[in-house]
Amino acid sequence: MAARLQRIALTTGEPAGIGPDICVQLAQTPHAMEIVAIGDADLLRARARSLALPLTLIPYDQTGRHPLQVGQLRMLSLKLPTPVIAGKLNPANSRYVMDILDRAVDGCLSGEFDAMVTAPVHKGVINDAGILFTGHTEYLAVRCKSPPPVMLLVAAGMRVALATTHLPLSKVSGALNQERLTHTLQILHADLQRRFGIPQPHILVLGLNPHAGEGGHLGREEIDVIAPVLDSLRAQNMRLTGPVAADTAFSKQRLVGVDAVLAMYHDQGLPVLKRIGFGQAVNITLGLPIIRTSVDHGTALELAGSGRTQHTSLAAAISMAVELSQRK
Repeated sequence: MAARLQRIALTTGEPAGIGPDICVQLAQTPHAMEIVAIGDADLLRARARSLALPLTLIPYDQTGRHPLQVGQLRMLSLKLPTPVIAGKLNPANSRYVMDILDRAVDGCLSGEFDAMVTAPVHKGVINDAGILFTGHTEYLAVRCKSPPPVMLLVAAGMRVALATTHLPLSKVSGALNQERLTHTLQILHADLQRRFGIPQPHILVLGLNPHAGEGGHLGREEIDVIAPVLDSLRAQNMRLTGPVAADTAFSKQRLVGVDAVLAMYHDQGLPVLKRIGFGQAVNITLGLPIIRTSVDHGTALELAGSGRTQHTSLAAAISMAVELSQRK
């Protein structure tokens, strides 16, 4: 029996950014799955003209699943309320961005789509429109009625998860408590098993402070929060190493046999991963009932419509979504 063709929802992101560009670029290679772009069809056509790339948009329907040929995208079109100028944000289009996300989530929850892949959005302009939004990760958890999810980035054989995500640095320590850290590690451990097929994951856990607190002289979060959580979870047969100093945690020797690293905050772990794999990295939201992957970059407004963008991270996100959905 032939394998079931995967159907992937692709949200086209902030219309003034490079999301439409990389979607058009993605269409320039054949794909052995059905990719359904969600967004404004006229916007994608206009961006294709700016990039001087061929694009044929095939209206989406649910009657069959068909791979795409070069230059094709299957299109689930939602109309923009206001015309777009590449590189210029407009809060009037922010509700459209959220509608795109909602359509993809609803389709994944119903089983219409096997996974969703998201092009970048601009948090600031969404908030400027009066919509409370801290990021895809947090919003998807609310829409899926799930506990707080976990952000995992994957690149060049490295997996880095985050204990906290989009917080000011001044609020990170206050957000770290034993309950939150326990939940994060449980989600990470479970999805490394469920999504990645690793029977007994080995997770390296970073400390928050320099030198992992230097025995309490540089901070007590390691002593009061991190170490007790690790001890408790080790008693449940989780393979956890830490808390370790972040400045040496990413050495080759330290990472031998490690399946994932848990960083305490966004910019503690992600600069290292993006240094070795930027443009190829994939953002995965763990702990959801659906599969969601994304690119490793932002809207890059200054590049929109310029032809100087690369779609490699989007292609990697599509591939990862297919891999995870097949394993499911």
